[in-house]
Amino acid sequence: MPFFYATHRDGDRVEISGADARHLAGPLRARVGERIAVVDPRGELLSVELGSVSSREVVGRVVSARPWDPEPRTKVTIAVAMLPAAALEHVLSRCTELGAAAFLLVQAERSVARGAKPERWSSICREAAMLAGRLSVPEVRGPVTFGSLLEDPDVLVLDPEGSRPLRTGRSAVTLAIGPEGGWSAAEKGAAGERLVSLGSRTLRADTAALAALAAALVQNEEL
Repeated sequence: MPFFYATHRDGDRVEISGADARHLAGPLRARVGERIAVVDPRGELLSVELGSVSSREVVGRVVSARPWDPEPRTKVTIAVAMLPAAALEHVLSRCTELGAAAFLLVQAERSVARGAKPERWSSICREAAMLAGRLSVPEVRGPVTFGSLLEDPDVLVLDPEGSRPLRTGRSAVTLAIGPEGGWSAAEKGAAGERLVSLGSRTLRADTAALAALAAALVQNEEL
């Protein structure tokens, strides 16, 4: 069973509402007396014994609590070019589980034209954050132009033709992952010295996003 987020907490009383309550009362068939793991965004992991369960609201009592801070100290934003829906959703889900701080969608020259689906993207990130027991749900912003992306001085653009390997060593960094057809020659030229490589092998965009995030966290000893 995934972790759940407390909608409201008053002492030992915890309330869970909205989609989480519907999920508990419906598909998960939660019952009175059952214990579930609840994340208090203030920094605690709670074991909660359920006292009432309905699709509108689930109420329980805190049985135990302990400090909880699974968030990486390194804030890695994944800037990913617009991809086919399945690949993009895979990036959002898996990188949220791994610890991405935020996502920035980029309309690259070779991007697949897709309409914005902020509610869908937010829901995917929230479900992945619940599964991982994270304190916060990464925000998904954009899409923005490639030029706007480069306005951030902390951006590193991933490409097999990068002149140097990915090295972060920073407390905050944005890693840009190209579309399925790769960054265009103009985009790579604009990136200049910020074009870095994960190696000479060509990776799928969703693979590259996970690999880059993992590399950044490993380099800062957070994975």
